[in-house]
Amino acid sequence: MKKVALVFVLAVFVPSLVLAWLAVRSLRDQQFLLERQQSLLYQGVADALAKSVEDTLGDYQRSFTAKTIDLLRDRNPQELASSFDEVLRKDWPLAQVGFAVTLSGNILCPAPLGPPDARVFLTCNSRFLANRESAEVYWNAKNAGQNFPSDFKKSQSTGAKEKLSDSTSNFNSMDLLKTPSQIKSQSRAVVPQQGYPKDEQIQSKPGSQLKQSIEENISKVAPSETEFRQLIGDANEGTLARFVDDKLNVLFWYRPPRDPQLVFGAQLALSQLAAELQQMVQKSEPAFREEICVAVLDDKARPVGKSHPAFRGIWKRPFVATEIGEVLPHWEAAVYLLDPKALVRSAQTIRWTLGLLIGVLLLAIGVGSWLIVADLNRQLRLARQKTDFVSNVSHELKTPLTSIRMFSELLAEGRVMDAERQRSYLSIITAETARLSRLINNVLDFARIDRGEKKYHLQKCDLAQVVRETVQSYSPQLEANGFQFKCDLPESSVWVNGDRDALAQVLMNLLSNAEKYSDSRKDISVDMRQECSPLPYVEVNVHDRGIGVPNGCEQKIFEQFFRAHDSLNSGIQGSGLGLTLARQIARAHGGEVVYQAREGGGSCFSLRLPTLASSAQNPKSE
Repeated sequence: MKKVALVFVLAVFVPSLVLAWLAVRSLRDQQFLLERQQSLLYQGVADALAKSVEDTLGDYQRSFTAKTIDLLRDRNPQELASSFDEVLRKDWPLAQVGFAVTLSGNILCPAPLGPPDARVFLTCNSRFLANRESAEVYWNAKNAGQNFPSDFKKSQSTGAKEKLSDSTSNFNSMDLLKTPSQIKSQSRAVVPQQGYPKDEQIQSKPGSQLKQSIEENISKVAPSETEFRQLIGDANEGTLARFVDDKLNVLFWYRPPRDPQLVFGAQLALSQLAAELQQMVQKSEPAFREEICVAVLDDKARPVGKSHPAFRGIWKRPFVATEIGEVLPHWEAAVYLLDPKALVRSAQTIRWTLGLLIGVLLLAIGVGSWLIVADLNRQLRLARQKTDFVSNVSHELKTPLTSIRMFSELLAEGRVMDAERQRSYLSIITAETARLSRLINNVLDFARIDRGEKKYHLQKCDLAQVVRETVQSYSPQLEANGFQFKCDLPESSVWVNGDRDALAQVLMNLLSNAEKYSDSRKDISVDMRQECSPLPYVEVNVHDRGIGVPNGCEQKIFEQFFRAHDSLNSGIQGSGLGLTLARQIARAHGGEVVYQAREGGGSCFSLRLPTLASSAQNPKSE
């Protein structure tokens, strides 16, 4: 048993506990996993929006080029250059200012005394367009020609990396004490909640990990300082963006092939762009409209367009965000949660659900383990009882056989001449033969019942008469062994539906049980009484003043092979089947056999059977 239990614990219970511990540990990561899944999903939304905005700017670039080519189709480039601002704004509403310059630095349009927007444009951009100063510009290489100067291409491709290197080269231990808002070098206008350490995590996060997280939040869009003529190079068209007085200017330019020294351009009207972006955002991602607000933010993290006009949030702390790119530097496509606590609630729901599932599984494992161990104990106990049963039966068979052989040999050899002694010996042989028959019948009946082969011949019978006949056949043996025997039975008939022989066997087993356990107080009595609650039934009681039943064994004595007092140790004969058969027969008749301790010592075994008048359903033979 100990080996089996040890194997069970090592093979089943310990691995189950380890798996349960791992599952409980994983519960703590549910919110992180859910946030990670949501961030990947919504990051795709932000990336798609940024790509749409970038494509829209590309469409604007192509639209400007097409409009300029259309204007040049019927006009001389030099003639168009002088009035390009007025003509372009009239035919292309997206232009705030149109300009025309030569690569040598002459500004042909707009005129210095033109509209206010034109004068502001010249004030901000004249020196840059005239090649008299270098400026920091953001240039979209995708819109450039293939013959763009290699030096500038190299500076553009490495500009972001150089800026990132410059901003992190002085990263030291003092930066660990700074919050994200204090790290200014080329940082993005927004700080996404996903992918960047929270302020309270900075103190506990290792320096290398914090540095990596901060570097990830540095803008990947970096300017390059160059002159306008160097930027144009050999390309025919392009887009550039620059900040003047902290305001973004987006410029489209086109160089006609038939006059390559002349460049036509336009400053994009950001107000018109904002209106277009508002319409674009409101049409984006209808599947998540109830969960998120999608917004396009300018370089100051102010919303230019948003999918929910009434939404108000902390614009600098989106859930996820994506930079739009060089066409709109430091502009972001951002996603905000309409209900930030919904994510926490979802994580808690998942945590509680998984926790409950783990608890149920652990309970199932525990209950299953307990059932397995209990069944194993029962089987082992039953195996021991079967072994004891074989020993007891062998002893029970040997004792009467020894007596029968001894007395029969004495009578056969003629050693006993006294007639009284002969009758005594014959009486002993008869009693031992009857005891041997009962033992064999009990074993055979139990085997038949255990295999389901026992059949009862149920019919109307007088239980009082059955008890009277059984008592009369057994009382001589009791009186011969010095018992005081009393029997109190009603004179009237008590009708039940039963098998006379089976009911007689029940009474015989109960009387034999009382005889064996009576010890020195040899007092046995039998009585019968009828009850009417809750249904009419008859009760046959067998009383004794014996040693009784030990505490805790009141129900076990009815189990097969169980004996409260082992015959080999206590000297009390028995096989452990008498009470088992008595209860099984009683239940087959719709009744029961019960035990009660008797006041003053001893036991009372009662056979209860429904009377025939109360039997709504007669038992069937089986």
